Formats: sequence, structure tokens, C-alpha cells
Amino acid sequence: MTDLARLATPHFVLARAGITIMRALMAVAALIATASVAFADPPKLAVFDFELIDTSLPGEFYGSKPELERLDRISEQLRKELAGSGRFQLLDIAPVRDAARHSNLQACGNCDLTFAGQLGAELEITGMVQKVSNLIINLNIYLRDVKTGNMIAVASADMRGNTDESWSRTMSYLIRNRLLAPNYGRRE
Repeated sequence: MTDLARLATPHFVLARAGITIMRALMAVAALIATASVAFADPPKLAVFDFELIDTSLPGEFYGSKPELERLDRISEQLRKELAGSGRFQLLDIAPVRDAARHSNLQACGNCDLTFAGQLGAELEITGMVQKVSNLIINLNIYLRDVKTGNMIAVASADMRGNTDESWSRTMSYLIRNRLLAPNYGRRE
């Protein structure tokens, strides 16, 4: 009787090329799983227009027209940079923009989540700028899960100086170092 066992190559014995059938199948399965994650659609995100709380003396006397224009610019800047990152699928907020602008999104009893839900968003961002004076201004961004209402991330920065450049740089800083930073907002 011949010894055929020495010629067999079961999954736990190394084959001639150094790869077993089971290892090859596991590698293929891992590649398929990785590819499906890589091609998954990014989460749908609604970014609402930023709101202003102006308690400054000049704002009381002269109004907040320059700041309101800056709010529009930083809202668009945020949308553009987040869309360009490829990490989110940005939704058009036009269907609910008017209703959102007439609500105080920070204190309306979760109406922001209702508006985002109407758009089909999975995540939503609201934000506000608080101006105490031309030298004391704070920019806040809030990222929430629409389904649960849980806060995922909060980003805040103070800026000194009330200029287009200071607002834009502050927004860029928060996007780069908070919202798009690796693992920011993830629980350990």
C-alpha cells in the first residue's frame, strides 16, 4: 500500500506555493468586505444656515448687516469643504430653508431634526455666531444624528477681530481640526 497521505494538501498543511486554500478564501472574503465598505455611500448631511446672536453695542445701534452677510459666506464655505472631503453627501436645504430661517434652530425644540428628517438626512449641522463686540466673537458648530437626536460633535472657536478673513479662517480651522479631523466626535 502506498502512502497517499503525504501527497494530500489539506487546508492546514502548507501548499507548494505557501498558500492554503482556506487562506486564499479568507483573503478573497476580506477583499470583498473591504471593497463593500469603501464603496458605501457617505452619510446624507443637511447643513443649515448659521444664526447670529449679536449682543454688541454697535449691533444694537447700527444693525448686523455685515455679520449677516458673513453668516451666509461661512455657511457656504462649510458646505463646500464638507462636500469636497467626500465624507458626506450634502443635501440641498432649499425645501426647508425658509422655515429654518424663521426658527431659532438652537432653541426650537428639535425642529432642526424635523427639517433634516424631511430632507432625508442622516446627519445635520446647525451653527451660530455669538458677537459680544468686534473683539469678542464665538463660532459654534453642532453635528447631530437625525434619527436619535444625539450630539455627535461640537466645535467651537473664539475669534478676535470682526473681518471677513477672521470669520473664514475660523471656519477653516474648525473644519480641518474638528469636523474632518481623524476620529473627532467618535467615542473611544
